[in-house]
Amino acid sequence: MANAAAALAGRDIAPWTPAEVAQAFSRFEAADPEPKGELDYVDPFTLLVAVVLSAQATDVGVNKATRTLFAAAPTPQAMVALGEEGVAGHIRTLGLYRGKAKNVVALSRRLVEEFGGAVPADRAVLETLPGVGRKTANVVLNIAFGMPTIAVDTHLFRVANRTGLSAGKNPLEVELGLERAIPDRFKLHAHHWLILHGRYVCKARVPECWRCLIADLCRWPSKTPAPTPSPVA
Repeated sequence: MANAAAALAGRDIAPWTPAEVAQAFSRFEAADPEPKGELDYVDPFTLLVAVVLSAQATDVGVNKATRTLFAAAPTPQAMVALGEEGVAGHIRTLGLYRGKAKNVVALSRRLVEEFGGAVPADRAVLETLPGVGRKTANVVLNIAFGMPTIAVDTHLFRVANRTGLSAGKNPLEVELGLERAIPDRFKLHAHHWLILHGRYVCKARVPECWRCLIADLCRWPSKTPAPTPSPVA
């Protein structure tokens, strides 16, 4: 991630103007006024666990694992009672599942012992929980508590650098650049729009520029042409 970002960040390109940024997010909003994350959850606790489990895993894979996990342990108290081996049994299809099981039980125990079983709506506090970094904290604050945070995952990191919207060598640089550039009215949904755009349109290997909503604003020089239709036999 860092090497690719350094190359992209080093391009000599014109920065986006405030009008261009507003135009881009107006288009995203018109196409999808209420974007949603793709992880299944029922409350702040299950969201927090799902995001912790999503590291180096797909949302689809996490949703399959949490279907039985949340049925067995829907609360921090129940997760602690289930224990590491019990949690591991539900999530063994996910990469690094033993470490994730350890973190899920440990963070659940912290929630019970220090916060009465509630998920704190505070980034600094969330980041002290096992398995929780800035991105995870930002996702929880945004989705569970409606805060205008920007969670930078690999998709958003790629889109921000590739388009020139916020070039940065690491996720924090990209996040802070986007916070400065994006108008307040778009910030609540901004990271959803950019993540989904990177997941389904501005893909890593072959970006589908021919159907991109912001292709005319994007600073990436190597736009991918539309595929040539196969000849009719």
